[in-house]
Amino acid sequence: MIRRGALAVLTFLALVAAGAGATAVPAAAAPKPRASLNDLENEVMCVLCKVPLQVAGDAPQAVAERQFIKGLIARGETKRQIKRALVAQYGPQVLANPPAHGFTLSAYLVPILAVVAAVVLLALALPRWRRRSRAPSPGAAAGPALNAADAQRLDEDLARFDR
Repeated sequence: MIRRGALAVLTFLALVAAGAGATAVPAAAAPKPRASLNDLENEVMCVLCKVPLQVAGDAPQAVAERQFIKGLIARGETKRQIKRALVAQYGPQVLANPPAHGFTLSAYLVPILAVVAAVVLLALALPRWRRRSRAPSPGAAAGPALNAADAQRLDEDLARFDR
């Protein structure tokens, strides 16, 4: 039974991996993504306010960052190139999301691994829980035996409610 659960989990993970690989577009065939200020404002922080650029309002630093981004967009830079230029200009704290390499990669991998571990644990534990719930415990349904006096009193009480 445990093997069947583990096999189901492995099959699920293989399908997810195959689906992710099938939707990937080769870099040469993919069109060059167009960058826009609205798209970047959620992913870039105002380094002075420590909030996303979209929320920063009219702070002088936020205005300067927006002008810098608009200039890069006008030159035809991609989103990735603009982010690199922002990091070069203001430092890595300008990015709202941590970069996906090195130690900060764990910010992306740990939640995924936690979900996978939870699914595996459930796949292994669920059949055991179901078997336990199906097995009747001895003496639980029957209850204790009644002596003659208690049986007589129970019959009288039930007869009183039947009227």
